[in-house]
Amino acid sequence: MASTRRGFIHAGSLSLLGMHTQQLLRAAAQAPPRKAKARACILMWLEGGPSQMDTWDPKPNSAFKAVSTNVPGIQISELLPKMARRMDKISVVRSMHTKGNDHPQGTHYAMTGHEPNAAMQFPSIGSIVARERGAKGEMPPNVLVPRWERSRQYEEYFRAGFLGGAWDPMCIPDPSRKDFSVADLSLPKSVAGPAVESRQAFLKLVDSQYRALHESAAHTDMDQYTARAWSMLLNPKVREAFDLSKEPDKLRDAYGRDAVGQSAILARRLVEAGTTFVTAAGFHSNSWDTHAKNDDGHRDRLCPPLDRTLSTLLDDLDQRGLLESTIVVAMGEFGRTPFVNSDLGRDHWPNCWSLVLGGGGIRGGAVVGESDSNGANVVSGVTSMGDIFATIYRAFGIDWTKEYDTPIGRPVKIANALEDRTGEPLKDLV
Repeated sequence: MASTRRGFIHAGSLSLLGMHTQQLLRAAAQAPPRKAKARACILMWLEGGPSQMDTWDPKPNSAFKAVSTNVPGIQISELLPKMARRMDKISVVRSMHTKGNDHPQGTHYAMTGHEPNAAMQFPSIGSIVARERGAKGEMPPNVLVPRWERSRQYEEYFRAGFLGGAWDPMCIPDPSRKDFSVADLSLPKSVAGPAVESRQAFLKLVDSQYRALHESAAHTDMDQYTARAWSMLLNPKVREAFDLSKEPDKLRDAYGRDAVGQSAILARRLVEAGTTFVTAAGFHSNSWDTHAKNDDGHRDRLCPPLDRTLSTLLDDLDQRGLLESTIVVAMGEFGRTPFVNSDLGRDHWPNCWSLVLGGGGIRGGAVVGESDSNGANVVSGVTSMGDIFATIYRAFGIDWTKEYDTPIGRPVKIANALEDRTGEPLKDLV
């Protein structure tokens, strides 16, 4: 009987919305608010791994010149001229050292701080922040945009692992597409709000016989979250947060009308509405994996959208008074080799690479760590993913030394650093 009822609900009352959204709502309600400067985080995911010496850590072995920025003493690549005028808003970490020399392993490590383990599904940074902080109102606390359309493998590394599906990101389509819509928030044209409310009344009658046999506290919780899920579906403010048509054309143009730009502007709309963590992953179709023609790729198709979108996002958040409470991170899974291969490309390089972060109480206009003369190795301030995680957690007011117990009772650090140490917040930034 129970399985029949579950099937009926899935096909009936929940098919328009999806169990996933209910789980997100359940998750948001469980996380108590804490006082902290950061209330949201936008991760701009640079899939494939940018070349450190051709972006944030210019070196003589790059074909591109180093240019001065609006922060004395800080230089970045000439390929990022707009960001050069905004370095006071963001800081560079030039001493990242991680594990995983291929994309799956590198992505898993960058998102979780742990090497892959067949016996363990580790939670991502986004899921942990969502669990600890929740979200405001009816908004999902964790969103990934756009979802992977061809292969779902990488999407797994952004999920909640052993924490459970309640903390998985809500994965939505590419917002730059003309047919963009979020299925969970879109009623079929043939179904109006009043009709849905009537359907709920009908389902209450169907449920009554089941509940007479199986009354428990769990039903009370299910009622609560089912009601909130329906409220989310019918709430104009929630639907409006996902509606990019509300944005001025000029601003959408400034972000860029591609997946990179529209994912970032949607991320800003979501955090403004109350979402806690958004991964803007618009580089799915424009990967930084430059094994061939690295210079052409960075100059012509990769750095221009990064420079355009990241600079616009920082300005937009700042003008709205949101940068003080919103962390912005731009990173990939690793860097690129200091040498160029026979195809004029650069290969994978986790030994030493760069990322940028700022906002939400994290200091801008600083440089953390130092690489050697060609960007091959860290010479001071070795930084792990655990240290980056700890920095983000501290800005949120989350205890970065916390450990979670896995289903088998094994403690797992939420800020796992190299050699299984607990990461430390970067003292120059928070």
